[in-house]
Amino acid sequence: MKKGLIACGVIAAVLIVLVAAIAIYLIGTYNSLVKASENVDNKWAQVENQYQRRADLIPNLVETVKGITKQEQEVFIEVTKLRSQWGEAKASGDRNAEIDAANGMDGAISRLLLVAENYPELKSNENFLQLQAQLEGTENRVAVERKRYNDEVTIYNKKIKVFPTKFIADMFGFDASEYFEAEAGAENAPDVKF
Repeated sequence: MKKGLIACGVIAAVLIVLVAAIAIYLIGTYNSLVKASENVDNKWAQVENQYQRRADLIPNLVETVKGITKQEQEVFIEVTKLRSQWGEAKASGDRNAEIDAANGMDGAISRLLLVAENYPELKSNENFLQLQAQLEGTENRVAVERKRYNDEVTIYNKKIKVFPTKFIADMFGFDASEYFEAEAGAENAPDVKF
C-alpha cells in the first residue's frame, strides 16, 4: 500500500513539474513573440519618422530654392503633392497607402536629384547644393530605416514560422508582417527631359 501511494505521489509530482515546464515554455514563447512583434512596429515607426523628417524638411528647402529654379517647377509641385498624399496615408493608418505614397515620393526625389546632376546652372547655386545634400542624406536615412525594418520583419517572420513556435503563434494569432518592397519599375532610373 505504501509503495502504491509513493508511486502515485511521484507520478503526481512529475506531472506537476511537466505541466509547469509546459506553462513556462508557453509563457516564454508568447512573450518573445510579443517582443518580436513590438520590435517590428518600432522599426516601422522609425521608417515613418524618417518619412516625417523628409516630409517636413524637403518642402521647406524646396521653397528656399523654388524662386531660383522656376524651370523645374513641375518636380517641386509633384514633391509637395506627394508629401500631402503621404501625410493623408499616415493619418489613415494604412501602411500600404503610406508605402505607395512614399514610393511616389522616392520617384519624385530621384527626378529632382537627376535634375541637379544634369543641370549645371542649378549646381552652381549654393541653395540648390544644400537642397541636393539634404535630399541625398534624407534618402539615405530612409533607406537605412527601411532596411532595419525589413531585417526586423525577417527575424519576426522566422520566429513565427519555426517549429514549435509556429503552433503558439497560430494559437495566439501572430501573423507574418509585410516587407517593405520597392514598387514595380523602381529599378529603372527615371527619365529627365528639359
